[in-house]
Amino acid sequence: MSNIPAKYCSFWICLVLTLATAAVFWQVCTYDFVNLDDPIYIYQNPNIQAGITLKAVKWAFTSSYVYFWHPLTWLSHMLDWQLFGSNAGGHHITNLVFHIANTLLLFIVLKRMTGSLWPSAFVATLFALHPLHIQSVAWVYERKDVLSTFFWLLTMWAYVWYVNRPKIAGYLLVVVFLALGLMAKPMLVTLPFVLLLLDYWPLDRLNPKDEKTGSKRSLLYLLIEKVPLFAMVLASCIVTFINQKKIGAMSTIENLSLFVRLANASISYMQYIIKMIWPARLAVYYPHPMQNISILYVVISAVLLLVITILVFRFAKNHRYLATGWFWYLGTLLPVIGLVQVGSQAMADRYTYITLTGLFIIIAWGLPELLAKWRYRKIALSISAMLIVLVLAVYTYFQLGYWRNNQTLFQHALDVTENNYIAHFCIVAPLREQGRLDEAIYHCLQTLRIKPDATDAHIQLAYLLYQVGRLGEASEEYQKCLQIKPDDPNTLNILGTIVGQMGRFDEAVKYLTQAMRIDPNSADTHTNMGFALSCQGKLDEAAAHLTEALRLDPNSALAHYHLGRILAQKGKIDQAIAHFKQAVQIDPNDTNARNSLNLALTEKQKSQKKDEENTKK
Repeated sequence: MSNIPAKYCSFWICLVLTLATAAVFWQVCTYDFVNLDDPIYIYQNPNIQAGITLKAVKWAFTSSYVYFWHPLTWLSHMLDWQLFGSNAGGHHITNLVFHIANTLLLFIVLKRMTGSLWPSAFVATLFALHPLHIQSVAWVYERKDVLSTFFWLLTMWAYVWYVNRPKIAGYLLVVVFLALGLMAKPMLVTLPFVLLLLDYWPLDRLNPKDEKTGSKRSLLYLLIEKVPLFAMVLASCIVTFINQKKIGAMSTIENLSLFVRLANASISYMQYIIKMIWPARLAVYYPHPMQNISILYVVISAVLLLVITILVFRFAKNHRYLATGWFWYLGTLLPVIGLVQVGSQAMADRYTYITLTGLFIIIAWGLPELLAKWRYRKIALSISAMLIVLVLAVYTYFQLGYWRNNQTLFQHALDVTENNYIAHFCIVAPLREQGRLDEAIYHCLQTLRIKPDATDAHIQLAYLLYQVGRLGEASEEYQKCLQIKPDDPNTLNILGTIVGQMGRFDEAVKYLTQAMRIDPNSADTHTNMGFALSCQGKLDEAAAHLTEALRLDPNSALAHYHLGRILAQKGKIDQAIAHFKQAVQIDPNDTNARNSLNLALTEKQKSQKKDEENTKK
């Protein structure tokens, strides 16, 4: 292809990158939402489901909901919901479109900076098809990853334009794109540092002697030049820290010692490199080892990182891409490496979305230099590159299959990790939906074995035990839930229902009264209270609660049924029939309401027949 003009080569490379990325990732467009974070972020978030409205936009810019201030990400989810609603495929398409756009931007920016066509194309291809990037594309929750990287790369593009034409308009464009990126995800706080690395290589702007000729500048000049950018990221860091501290997202030193954080950071740095080279045993969630961290592994990882860094300094003078690539990797991972621990994971594939670019640069520019004197260098590099790309594409395609639904995703996580309480818990819902309640109970128990204070797991286990008729065990689990959250009205309501079904009506009334005190507008609680009181023979009080339940929720089949029972006991057959009919109309599968309706109609017919006979006499 050496006779083809560069601009045509670039066009064909962009076309191939687009088609290859789409071919590998297109399957995600038929995938479900993930029941880890997607619910609270998207399909159970009323602010997202409102679509783009003035109120929703105001919420997006003023809310610190779920850890971060990232209004642009919220707006993108709102627009998706307005376009696609609850159809997860549409949301996945948006992620894929951004991933393709990021791939093309990375190629264009690298080629513009370096003038090297094929190394830039290779880096972009690795970025597009590497299995570690699946999580950022296949998980709708990670929209902030692909969206923020889009503005990261636009910021780099604007910066190159500004360097080539140093005018205020170009610099303002850098500021605007960085601001938009920070509003998508705070991950861009390291971008000004990366721009300094680009000044060193490949832009070649750094000159320690501060020559006044050409485009070279002193380090001090380049730092001062970026003061507005550093000020922006400092503000973003402060806002992020305040938000996460306020909602308790950060682990305190007491929960996770500084030594453990440093140790896990050291291991994670090396693990990402290992998974880049050999992307095996990938999972949606990696449990943190906490105090069980391997000291030997920590020492080995730290020594390797130190040795690599020393070698980079040793050879960077003649191979400057080494410094840019290596410190790009180290620096961009710093906010998410766990020194300030946010969340409970040890590491996450999504954190490599922009960070591995530094290592890809080292590979793309380093291998040709290593083989520079070999006679068959071009052939070897071409064949090697094609094989690497082919293997990555095939592996990524099949690895994507695990993201098809929640069961396959979290079962795979359980297969490749140990003591993964998140995976155990998240697989419960799909098993429950399939009616595999015993398996769901097992995974709840495993969750609690690993993390005994997991409130949601206690609630799920209690509900499942209730569903299979193990009322005593369900009652015990709900009691544990109350010990963790004593003022939860839903737990009090369900616990009252269970003990009521066990015949302990006084206890049931006590729990239900507490629930109504906290939430007086719960139709379910009033319905359950009506049932408990009716079983105690307090029919008038029971009827009052059931009437209130129907005022709050006129379509409650259970409230209609219980009120009909009370009215039938009080001899008000016509009113009872009316409520039984409503219950059957609302829920045609309610056999209790249907049987009660038939009995009431039969009773009415008998009464009418008896009245007719008395009239004849």
